[in-house]
Amino acid sequence: MTVEPGWIREGTTDGRLVLSAGGDWTVAGAGALEGLVKALRPGAARDVAFDLSEISALDTAGVWLLRQAARRHEEAGARVAWEGVAERFRPLFELVEENEGKKPERPPRVNAVAAAITRLGRNSIEAGEETVALTAFIGQTTITGLRALLRPGRFRLVSLTNQIEQTGLNAMPIVGLMAFLIGIVLAYQGAVQLRNFGAEIYTIDMLAITIPREIGVLLTAIMVAGRSGSAFTAQIGTMKVNEEIAAMQALGLDPMEILVLPRINALIITLPILALFSVFVGMVGGAAMAIVSLDMGATQFLGRLQEAMTLKHFMVGMVKAPVFAYLIAVVGCYQGLRVSGGAESVGRLTTRAVVLSIFLVIVADAVFSLMFAAMDI
Repeated sequence: MTVEPGWIREGTTDGRLVLSAGGDWTVAGAGALEGLVKALRPGAARDVAFDLSEISALDTAGVWLLRQAARRHEEAGARVAWEGVAERFRPLFELVEENEGKKPERPPRVNAVAAAITRLGRNSIEAGEETVALTAFIGQTTITGLRALLRPGRFRLVSLTNQIEQTGLNAMPIVGLMAFLIGIVLAYQGAVQLRNFGAEIYTIDMLAITIPREIGVLLTAIMVAGRSGSAFTAQIGTMKVNEEIAAMQALGLDPMEILVLPRINALIITLPILALFSVFVGMVGGAAMAIVSLDMGATQFLGRLQEAMTLKHFMVGMVKAPVFAYLIAVVGCYQGLRVSGGAESVGRLTTRAVVLSIFLVIVADAVFSLMFAAMDI
């Protein structure tokens, strides 16, 4: 389509000033057209006619510019008339006339306190609904697990073995590195602080209590939540987006048995093993730093460690591991099954799964601490 630049010419007929416009009066040429309009100077004529019969294309931007030119003549005291307006352009004039004098509506002022209370209430309701839904999912996984116990043939050993490898064996390098470095940090910080009191030797006691009882299992659980829990959500969520889960259900297969149970059982098996591995490597890191900073031999360190470390502290940490594993696996699978839409939903719920599982792990650890304190353990 050929575009004809817009133009406007002045003429006089029977004492009237006639402004003839033609060509394309559209937003594409708005810059040049605005220059033409500004160049018009209202004269002494009392009657002004705008002849638009030669306009080939017109949009709201062109109408607005023409009306700006007309308004300048009206402000000079002239009477303005429109001539030759094609029928197809009349709705544009009506639309511009209808909205020309309107001011943009200001958004209503929002009370900051009321908005904060509203947001708090909304988040509380969402948290309550999330808690109810997660509790229902835990009940569903429990029923599915009990049903599988009654029919051992329904256990999928291949899936279980694969998940044990993914969540346990493949996680050992990063868990071991983390535990080793944490052991070094604890030993160094403990030795520096206790040296002020001449009690550096008790650095070994600190390591013997904190690593098996708290630090080893807690940091391992957090690491597994970020690694395996997020993987559960991403894997199941991607299958949900690709409608693979819908295909399973269409074939009469239970996604809970195929996808959820193997992951939960695998993590319950592997997290205690990873926690035990973390405790051992953490003590090795602590021993290396303690031997260097305290200037003691390995035999002396091991002797003091044997006196300080008791089975009670070790078992307190190991009891927590299956509970943490269950929470991480349930949250990861639950968020994965909630995915809907596309990749954006997968990423959002994967992030939520990691945050929620770490939060629940820390809450569970606090509950365990209170319970063990009440039991004097």
